[in-house]
Amino acid sequence: MEKEILSAYEVAEKAADAAAADDGAAEEDRCVDALKRLRRMPVATKDLVATQVGKRIRRLTKHPKPRIQEIASDLFKFWKNVVVEETSKDCKKSSSSEDARPLKTEAKFERSESIKDEKTPKSESVKVEKLVSGKRFESEIASRPGSVKIGNAMSQRSNGVESIKVQKLSKEEQQPSVAKKPPVPAGPPKFTSMVKCNDPVRDKLRELLAEAFSKVFDEAGKDERQEVRNILDEIDACDPIRVAVTVESVMFEKLGRSNGSHKVKYRSIMFNLKDAKNTDLRRRVLLGHITPQVLINMTAEEMASDERKLANKQIQEKALFECERAGAPKATTDQFKCGRCGQRKCTYYQLQTRSADEPMTTFVTCVNCNNHWKFC
Repeated sequence: MEKEILSAYEVAEKAADAAAADDGAAEEDRCVDALKRLRRMPVATKDLVATQVGKRIRRLTKHPKPRIQEIASDLFKFWKNVVVEETSKDCKKSSSSEDARPLKTEAKFERSESIKDEKTPKSESVKVEKLVSGKRFESEIASRPGSVKIGNAMSQRSNGVESIKVQKLSKEEQQPSVAKKPPVPAGPPKFTSMVKCNDPVRDKLRELLAEAFSKVFDEAGKDERQEVRNILDEIDACDPIRVAVTVESVMFEKLGRSNGSHKVKYRSIMFNLKDAKNTDLRRRVLLGHITPQVLINMTAEEMASDERKLANKQIQEKALFECERAGAPKATTDQFKCGRCGQRKCTYYQLQTRSADEPMTTFVTCVNCNNHWKFC
């Protein structure tokens, strides 16, 4: 079954890519047929986990073709319902098995060496407390979740028989509370198609921005940094089309048309947002960490990727080091007298500035007052 699911999905994915590139109806029909075939396959949660098609199909839910997008979204919801139903069934089975266990039992055992062992579940830990001859003894056998506490606050003896009270403790008393990850707040519904403004130039900019922001989820999934992987749900909840429309609207409001006086600024913003190596800028703008109002006021150096910033910093440090490095000492002479300060400590060099049959031109610099002059 897993091979069939993978082969059908690969056919749908290749056809979807071809349909997006060539705008062909045949490839679109081929992709739709493959998705419908996947819809008819009886899949289980283990199949979806093994093949990972549940995550990979999210890319098709944002396909530019409306038919492919609609059928892929329907298939994603269907698989999600399958996982939810199987999970709820497993939870009901586990809860019913826990309710069937006895909460309290009482055991009696003799003081002699022969002790009757009570059967306890392997997945529970047992704590035994008893008083013998005025002394308190405690023993604990711990294993997996759940615990059973056997306490004997008052040791009752009769005919060499001692009564022990067995009480089951809840799992919360044994295991520390685990901090749950806060759910991602649900935002406004996502746009399914681009919002047009009846201006071909502005509509093209919005499409380019939406295409750039749509890549953020896949880029974050491939990122090796753990802090980026932890916000995948937050990225998935963002609407690339809504953010693209907002960014373009602010750019048009503050900078005017893209072919006007701020054409260079438009090109700088679009280049950095579409740069394949500048994933951090796209992610921050999509998540709202960088608002459109701040984005249009950022310089090219501020919008550059982290790799580009590091390279620029190294270039600046190298140039600064070369500028501050002391130059080779120059020879001085007392053959010339400075006309400004009257000192004779000067440096000079000669160049052939005129034709070859003419004498060389001498350039003199006063070391004391930095006065320059020349003569032939």
